[in-house]
Amino acid sequence: MTHPDGWTTVVDLIERVVGDDELLPSVVAGVRTTVREVSALPTSDIAGHTRALLVAATRALAARRGPTEAELSFVADLGVTRARQGVPIESVLGAIHFAERAIWARARELARDQGVSAEQLLDVRDLYDDWAEAVRARLISAHRATGASTDPFPGRRDTALLRRLLQGGSAATLAAAEAGLPVTDGLWVLVARPGETAAGIERAVREHPPVLCATVDDLMVGVLSRAPSTRLEGIGAVAGLAGPAEPEKLAPVRRLATAALTAAESTGRTGLVHIADVAWLAALTERADLATVLLDRYAPAWAALGPTAESVAHAVLAWLESDRDVDLAGARLFVHPNTVRNRVRRFAAVTGIDPAGTFGAMTAWWLCRTWLRDAT
Repeated sequence: MTHPDGWTTVVDLIERVVGDDELLPSVVAGVRTTVREVSALPTSDIAGHTRALLVAATRALAARRGPTEAELSFVADLGVTRARQGVPIESVLGAIHFAERAIWARARELARDQGVSAEQLLDVRDLYDDWAEAVRARLISAHRATGASTDPFPGRRDTALLRRLLQGGSAATLAAAEAGLPVTDGLWVLVARPGETAAGIERAVREHPPVLCATVDDLMVGVLSRAPSTRLEGIGAVAGLAGPAEPEKLAPVRRLATAALTAAESTGRTGLVHIADVAWLAALTERADLATVLLDRYAPAWAALGPTAESVAHAVLAWLESDRDVDLAGARLFVHPNTVRNRVRRFAAVTGIDPAGTFGAMTAWWLCRTWLRDAT
């Protein structure tokens, strides 16, 4: 080993390299370009962990020691974080290796001008390798332990990827990259009920990859890189759609797609239904608390309608959903148009709601739908 003064000189060199304002951004850019699974991570995330590792390594070299327990705890936390983000351990190690090569290459370039010999540089590199070996062991152990305990669907890659994608945040961005989905152009979320029709929907959306489909929480969920084909309109099924949005925002987008599906089903619609096409309807059907208030408010009206309550509610719904056309509503219900008119008037008289007005129509539709839902 070298003389203490020589050691100070070589440590000063490493500190200068690590503190170079231009080197860290270059290293981060290189990592994002070289290691695909890490490329979707925020730059600040990569830079922060890289800087912390380099500073810890420099302190260890200055003191001629191995890693402290505090340093190993930080490394373990990094392993846990990357595992939860879905970054494979090979990619984590690859990113660290890239940073190491850049640091030591820069140190060799500056060594002669700083009065550091090749022997001195080799001595400090040997100590660093000892430090890094212990660090890697802790990193691998923490990463593997976390991965083994958090993967709820071992062997079901698409389902596991989709669940990570729908969590949002950086985990979603990484999952999108791993699935081959674009992380910058916006993604669409499609939701349908499982079954034969859902299988037809899945086949249709898979015709235009990249796409990720799986059954999640009793729903067929697909994440697509483009708006689905209009072919979905002719398969006799209904699917809710929302988007586009960035991967980290897919959690609320999935909820919107599910709301679109529920809203479409409530009116018997088929085909592909974007949430924007049924926004007001979804807003109503998603608020069970307000529906309960509505039922309470108009409970006397339901009682006053007596045995005709359901037929009146059906007539009001058919009339509104036929754009207030009594002929179409009558044909839908197999009754005379005058019967529809009479039932709508009866509803208005008992409830005090004018279904011919814009806001009255919305209240009437919601109330009648809720009445019939609770009557079944």
